[in-house]
Amino acid sequence: MTGRERVLSMLSGGHPDCLPLMPITMMFAARHSGVKYRDYASDHRVMAEAQLRTAETFGFDYVSAISDPAREASDLGAAIEWFDDQPPAIVESHALLADKTALAKLAMPDPTLTPRMHDRVEAVRLLRQKAGKDLLVEGWVEGPCAMSADLRGVNSVMLDFFDDAAFIRDLFEFTVVMELRFAKAQIEAGADIIGIGDAAASLIGPKLYHKYVQPYELKLVQAVQDAGAPVRLHICGKTSKLFRGMAATGAAMIDLDSMAPMAEARAEMGPDPVLAGNLDPVRVMRDGTPAEIEQALAECHRAAGERYIVAAGCEVPAGTPYGNVRSMADYARCLAGASR
Repeated sequence: MTGRERVLSMLSGGHPDCLPLMPITMMFAARHSGVKYRDYASDHRVMAEAQLRTAETFGFDYVSAISDPAREASDLGAAIEWFDDQPPAIVESHALLADKTALAKLAMPDPTLTPRMHDRVEAVRLLRQKAGKDLLVEGWVEGPCAMSADLRGVNSVMLDFFDDAAFIRDLFEFTVVMELRFAKAQIEAGADIIGIGDAAASLIGPKLYHKYVQPYELKLVQAVQDAGAPVRLHICGKTSKLFRGMAATGAAMIDLDSMAPMAEARAEMGPDPVLAGNLDPVRVMRDGTPAEIEQALAECHRAAGERYIVAAGCEVPAGTPYGNVRSMADYARCLAGASR
């Protein structure tokens, strides 16, 4: 099986020859390729080359256009700070929607024309051209809560849940329409799967999540999957009390952070979603040994069952030893394959 076939087989309920290998690598890929992260996040050609080289070196089944959460906000006019070797950051003290009335004046961006969204679309296109049908190509968009926090400021948006529910709904409606357009542009460029990152959703608690956020995640996930690409849903942090809502979005793949217990996730989410993760990116992935990583993966695999994709709990850190990354491939290909 090719890597692309392996992942698509798992996501469609099949039985691939071994476990798919899909760790998120951004700064790790840039470091491996010897490029500054500023260039990785701003030039799709640099990103594509780094992703392809990393996938080839470590035997990954996919390549991804994920880089940072500031693309959409930047193209809307938000203040962004750039660094030589770190991801660009949104300047929250100058949040684009510090004045809530500015939402009504925002023009919906065209992801095929605006600079940073277009660059990701072109990254997907180039990855598809160079990877052919051998590797799965992943596009990426922000979820409604994460995107709203980027535009409004995380502290302000948390207060808005209590002070102005109508504004929250208007803001979420805007973000879902924008992100769906962005996702469709990446699908048209060749993305096989779309990642949706909704990091801020773990900060608000289960009541607010289920009342406000989950319905819009569901709307976005279903629309993306209706457009032809399965969704990889990732919410950073401890999401135990959100498990049922995350599963109810219908996302084909749910990527769990290290703070989200795998056995509990499977029990709460049921047998259908493919689960990925949830190795601790620092204590296990970066600072552990290959043997410890294989042991942790075996525990995750056992808890998740057959419908499991090998990945870290979040991004593989830039300083992770190469032997540790190779141990993930060893487990996916050898240990897991031998146990099937």
